[in-house]
Amino acid sequence: MLAWVYLGFAILFEVVATSLMKSTQGFTQLWPTVAVVSGYLIAFFMLAKSLQQGMSIGVGYAIWSALGTTVIVVVGALFLNEALTPVKIIGVALVVAGVITLNLGGAH
Repeated sequence: MLAWVYLGFAILFEVVATSLMKSTQGFTQLWPTVAVVSGYLIAFFMLAKSLQQGMSIGVGYAIWSALGTTVIVVVGALFLNEALTPVKIIGVALVVAGVITLNLGGAH
């Protein structure tokens, strides 16, 4: 159970860091850059903690990347004025389907 909590925090910090990436203006703005780097460091730390708690790397990383990708596409559409095209929706659906298939295939 604790592994899932750590994984949830890993996803949260990765999404926040990715959402702030544009505000770094190519890593030329100090505080947004500090926030992005800190967010990624915390995200990787939390992912490592989830693995330490017994989650397999294949499942953990697959869920982390799939949910992170899905949430960042939604954040981009809602808050960053990015278009939510049918191709993006299909792409995210395929990523999620891949993670479900991985889990059903006994990767954990």
